[in-house]
Amino acid sequence: MLYVFRGLAGVANGGITSLSMMIVSDIITLKERGKYQGILGACVGLGNMVGPFIAAAFVQHSTWRGLFWLVSPLAALCCIICFFVLPTPKDVPRMDFNAVSAKIDYWGILAGSAAIVLILIPVSGGGSYFEWASPMVISMLVIGGCCMLAFLFIEYRVALLPMMPCKYSASPEHDNRLTREVSLFKSAPVCVMLFQNLFFGIVYYSQLYYLPLFFQNARRMSPLLSAALVLPITCAQMAASILSGQYISRRERYGEVIWSGFFLWTLGVGLTCIFNLDTPIGAIVIILLIQGVGVGFIFQPTLVALQAHCTKAQRAVVISNRNFLRSLGGAVGLAISAATLQNSLKKAMPPEFAPLALSSYNVPDFDALSASPTQIRDILQAYADASRTVFIMNVPFMALCLVGCLLIKDQGLQRPDEVQGVEPGQQVEEMHVEKNVEGKGKGVTEQVVSDARRSGESAGDVKSRV
Repeated sequence: MLYVFRGLAGVANGGITSLSMMIVSDIITLKERGKYQGILGACVGLGNMVGPFIAAAFVQHSTWRGLFWLVSPLAALCCIICFFVLPTPKDVPRMDFNAVSAKIDYWGILAGSAAIVLILIPVSGGGSYFEWASPMVISMLVIGGCCMLAFLFIEYRVALLPMMPCKYSASPEHDNRLTREVSLFKSAPVCVMLFQNLFFGIVYYSQLYYLPLFFQNARRMSPLLSAALVLPITCAQMAASILSGQYISRRERYGEVIWSGFFLWTLGVGLTCIFNLDTPIGAIVIILLIQGVGVGFIFQPTLVALQAHCTKAQRAVVISNRNFLRSLGGAVGLAISAATLQNSLKKAMPPEFAPLALSSYNVPDFDALSASPTQIRDILQAYADASRTVFIMNVPFMALCLVGCLLIKDQGLQRPDEVQGVEPGQQVEEMHVEKNVEGKGKGVTEQVVSDARRSGESAGDVKSRV
């Protein structure tokens, strides 16, 4: 039941995250979007600051179920606020529910979800909970790989409206709008930034999850103190997100923000590899502050950069795929981090305390072990070495993101379709089109002319289509 309802919560979370960014992109110009995306990023950072403390308090003084009883009413309150505050567009044509439902990429969703689940389960438990050579692990990896290939084929050839367009052209029999391509992989900078989102998703969620585990298991800190030591990342993320948004909106440039963000984040992740049993708290705080500034310079500015490199027609697809890849990176990062930590702990743990390595998430009870101070030190060192292996694993992913910046050029805050503009002759022809379709209503006229601007279709073609 926990898995099922957590899955439903994940569906809702993914939809809300993407829709909130789409709403901002719809009502805010690209020039001002950095400022408001920075505010959104700051709110995410604030939530990451408060959440661990609330969770730690429940775990330490109550039960983890109490946290769910708190989160559910808060989600319901957000729903009520959106109902009264979020405006409903009045000039948007009524949606044909059947037509929209027919275009949903059901087979792609099914194949992609099956591939992720079947691959991540054996990866996260291989070598610890399951033997790598066991029939279950091999069969799950093979079936998951086949599902991944099926997903790519569906996105490339089958789906009417792919969730991850590889090569897609909407044809008149599939869509009332003009023919256009919305492939995500025609532009090298867009491809690079999408893969960067996948890679830094791996690192971000791995760090947020396994840093507190290092503090509790290796440094013997309480859950509340561990949550407090994550604050440098989230506080710096919140401040850097606001500052980067202001810089992008005022200077109309995002390149310097993204490049410096990936440099600082890579530096911060690399410095976590020096964490050990004796690292001063002050040094830990400074390193995590560097990492947090890098996170704040990356999360929302990369979204602005993606939209600057795409046409308006690609906006919703880019936003949803960017969030999907970042979440996928988080799932992959937690899975491979779990496998890395578990296998490293089994090798580093002293033989007489090997049962402790069966679960890398439980804080050892040293009073029950009746261990000597030297033995306790050896156990703590094993936890520190295992955590350090996870931190080292994160460095190459951030290094790839940093190298990818070489392919990202700052094109300013103007979308390609906005740069082209509308030629004077085309404006005159569009005026004639408006007169010819006057009897059909203003909404139809505006929609047709808007489509013509986006695709570059001639007014004659529009008139014949109307």
